[in-house]
Amino acid sequence: MLKAAFPIRMLLFLVLAILQGCYSFTGSSLPAHLKTIAIPVFEDRSGAGIAQLRGELTGGLVNKIESQSTLRFTPFIARADAMLEGSIISFADAPSQLSSKTERAITNRVTLVVQVTMVDRVKKTPIFAQSFVGFADYHTGDYVNQQKALRYCVSQIVDDIYDQIVSGW
Repeated sequence: MLKAAFPIRMLLFLVLAILQGCYSFTGSSLPAHLKTIAIPVFEDRSGAGIAQLRGELTGGLVNKIESQSTLRFTPFIARADAMLEGSIISFADAPSQLSSKTERAITNRVTLVVQVTMVDRVKKTPIFAQSFVGFADYHTGDYVNQQKALRYCVSQIVDDIYDQIVSGW
């Protein structure tokens, strides 16, 4: 019985070894003619006065795209094959958990909503237009953790936008 199991295991091993190379996650949904991208500084349409996040979103995207994709950033829109424009459309910092004893907030939740549009400038066609949301909780009254929560929101949004750019998932 032991000898009969050996050929089956060997066959299974060979099939798995052959199938291993059949699929990979390295592909991209970006057209091959897109080599450069321009990303103007994000606008703040939220009215919340969070100007520092504009630069963090823009810089985070430039860094992620340049380090993890074949696209290269160009500061010149006229020379870019693609353009990604974004606006912060909403910012909220509201109680998320209340104390049962005092009915006061224990934690707050920061929520950031960004609208992004990407255009193929070569073919003059839209690639996508979508809203992205980032959120995180922090203990009420803790400024340092509030700032960490904001940075986490930015990181979530940058990751989601990047995933949309390279995979369209």
